[in-house]
Amino acid sequence: MAPPLPQATGRVLSIQSHTVQGYVGNKAAVFPLQLLGFDVDPINSVHFSNHTGYPTVRGQVLNGEQLWTLIEGLEANDLLVYTHLLTGYIGSVSFLESILRVVEKLRSVNPDMIYVCDPVLGDDGKFYVPSELVSVYREKVIPVASMLTPNQFEAEKLTGFSISSEAEALSACNTLHYAGPSKVVITSMELEGMLFLVGSHQKIKGHPPEQFKVIMPKIPAYFTGTGDLMTALLLGWSNKYPDELWKAAELAVASLQAVLHRTIRDYKAADVKPAIKQLEIRLIQSQDDIKSPQVTYFAEKY
Repeated sequence: MAPPLPQATGRVLSIQSHTVQGYVGNKAAVFPLQLLGFDVDPINSVHFSNHTGYPTVRGQVLNGEQLWTLIEGLEANDLLVYTHLLTGYIGSVSFLESILRVVEKLRSVNPDMIYVCDPVLGDDGKFYVPSELVSVYREKVIPVASMLTPNQFEAEKLTGFSISSEAEALSACNTLHYAGPSKVVITSMELEGMLFLVGSHQKIKGHPPEQFKVIMPKIPAYFTGTGDLMTALLLGWSNKYPDELWKAAELAVASLQAVLHRTIRDYKAADVKPAIKQLEIRLIQSQDDIKSPQVTYFAEKY
């Protein structure tokens, strides 16, 4: 069998969680990337019935050895042809160590492979994963990442200092640049009742980065999968605008905001009270907003 044909946009290997119902992990990332023109090959780090916000969760967890078996199968058939690697929720140190092997293997085939890492650790002051993962991300993963998309809590854990102002967010980006990735986006940071996205693109190693912010109002609701969707959108748009991370961020924010507002409208119109606190995002219904977002919150350069 012939290897896959090269794509004008790219081919993404996406290693994230998967739920049968709802849109988190790969369920939140694959469809938007396909809409933006990518071929996407998902590997599910977990295969759960639903996300963990529900009272009951059933399913299976992939271990590092099983991940590597899949990579070996792809390699045996000359199928390790990827322009991008995307990783999200990783639940154990051993699996994260295997991700490092995957990065090395993919770059042995394509040295220009872009690794977009969403270092899923937690949010709102709480860990979702064992805290031992922080040192592995900090010491081993960040140095090989091309783009890093932490939230405020994750950026604090990865840099080791608190972030409670724009200046501290920019300093955190600089610290993360020094460790490895040329692109850093702190995807959500709450200041004075508003949400900030803070981005930083160091185009030449050792030179000052181009830094910017996008400010938007905080929506008074809780959603699942927003971080996974945001990182996928940033990957998609930054591939189209590789030297204009600010523009990619504007488009990603526009799509995400449209998805969230549609989600609220649909729940209200159906007069449905959710079974849990978090709302399941209306991803499929928002496909036009993903393909052709209308920017209403603009990047401000520092």
